[in-house]
Amino acid sequence: MNIEIVPRHARWLLFLFPAVLFLMNLGGAPLFDVDEGAFSEATREMFVRGDFLSTWLNGAPRFDKPILIYWCQALFVWLFGPNEWSFRLPSALAASAWCYAVGLFAWQRFGRTAGWLACGIAATSLGVHVIGRAATADALLNMLLTLALLDGWRHLESGARAPLLRSFAWIGLGVLTKGPIALLVPGATTFLFCLSSARLRDWMRSVFNPAGWAILLAITVPWYATILAIHGQDFIDGFILKHNVERFSSSLEGHSGSLFYYVLMVPVLVLPWLVWLIAALRRLPADWREPLPRFLWIWFGFVTIFFSLSGTKLPHYALYGCTPLFVLLAMHRERVRNAWAGSLPLIGLMLLFLALPWLMAHAATAGWVKDAYYQLQVSRVAEAIPSAYPWLAGLALLGGVASLHLLRYRMDASGRVLVLACLHTLLLALAVAPFVGDLLQGPVKRAGLAARQHEGQTVLWNFHAPSFSVYSQRVTPTVQAQPGQIALTRRDRLPAGLDADVLFQEGGVVLLHLK
Repeated sequence: MNIEIVPRHARWLLFLFPAVLFLMNLGGAPLFDVDEGAFSEATREMFVRGDFLSTWLNGAPRFDKPILIYWCQALFVWLFGPNEWSFRLPSALAASAWCYAVGLFAWQRFGRTAGWLACGIAATSLGVHVIGRAATADALLNMLLTLALLDGWRHLESGARAPLLRSFAWIGLGVLTKGPIALLVPGATTFLFCLSSARLRDWMRSVFNPAGWAILLAITVPWYATILAIHGQDFIDGFILKHNVERFSSSLEGHSGSLFYYVLMVPVLVLPWLVWLIAALRRLPADWREPLPRFLWIWFGFVTIFFSLSGTKLPHYALYGCTPLFVLLAMHRERVRNAWAGSLPLIGLMLLFLALPWLMAHAATAGWVKDAYYQLQVSRVAEAIPSAYPWLAGLALLGGVASLHLLRYRMDASGRVLVLACLHTLLLALAVAPFVGDLLQGPVKRAGLAARQHEGQTVLWNFHAPSFSVYSQRVTPTVQAQPGQIALTRRDRLPAGLDADVLFQEGGVVLLHLK
């Protein structure tokens, strides 16, 4: 296959395009609990403890993930302070690089238009947009998996040594980000492809490359050996057994689902590109006869099947296999020629977001929300909605629909829908995320800021909201509150006759000083 040379200025633009979408209003919403709050507080406590090797959450060891994402967050916290922007910036930059890598790969093999579209599909897909603006490890892991597998293909395609060694480096960094999954996905994908191509000898030579393993071990062993020496069996039990073995063998923390969970979740994650996904799936039999498309489908298929068999199911796990879809959808862009048909999922989403405040208000009064805490949170719709929200939602929808018509002679269907998708993504960043964030997390943030004004030990009482610790700038263990302590709790869990002063109360959140 001929490899097209991508000019340097085009490479910069290919990175800046998604970066604008991910960085736009990045700190506009409060940190979401539980995950964003937990990652951010663990990073903040590195500075509190002066310990940048181990991670702790509210005074207890945290073995959920390895160290790399915390180091990345700590760098930006050191530069810009402990705020939403700093905690989310590593994910936004990683997501931008992830989309850039997808676009560059597609451009080199399928041309300029495919490159821009693959980058755009990735940047505007709902799943990538959410995870690329979240203070968690997943955008970084997805970037590293993408780099590892695309370089793995470059090695299989050409036999060149440099891409193989880079692939080992990306895998090593992935193991420092989220553990063994960074080894499993590239290893299994390349094995299955080589098996389907009668190239197992090539796979064995690549996988057992001494220089590659030296690179991987040099990246991973120092931290893992150090943390094992510090925490011993607790690290093995917490990270290896609980957060890897148990996540696969059982439903951890109530995150379960049927065998078809990811079959239903993938179309949601790639919204609004559902019509192109259907078109690409129809081309699967023909794609299977060509090496690169087969490699991409195997990558997607392995991830989907593997996590479908896992006991713990979370939506973002499927994203590890969505990267090849972005390339395949761009490759088959001409299979969808009607922009209006291709834009229907997108127009439906934008109409949903336009009506979201009304739907939320109705949900609070119609009994749709069963949990008492979230019912109290959602009841704040009138005060949480920004005054500009309806205007932004309406203008984005009208501008997008107008672009479908006005650009009909300048762009094909995929290009016109990409313009609409970019407007939709900006709407999410500028209006939807701040509104939903304030509705669900605003009271927790403001309770944390209020807690700074009061002296005394602070605890979380019958409530797991680690973002409170970030905003209060205090280590707040989850324990039974005692007299004299300041406690954050849920209003629906307050004991009758409690003797306490209310320091802050909003929605379902209450901050108390117990007498």
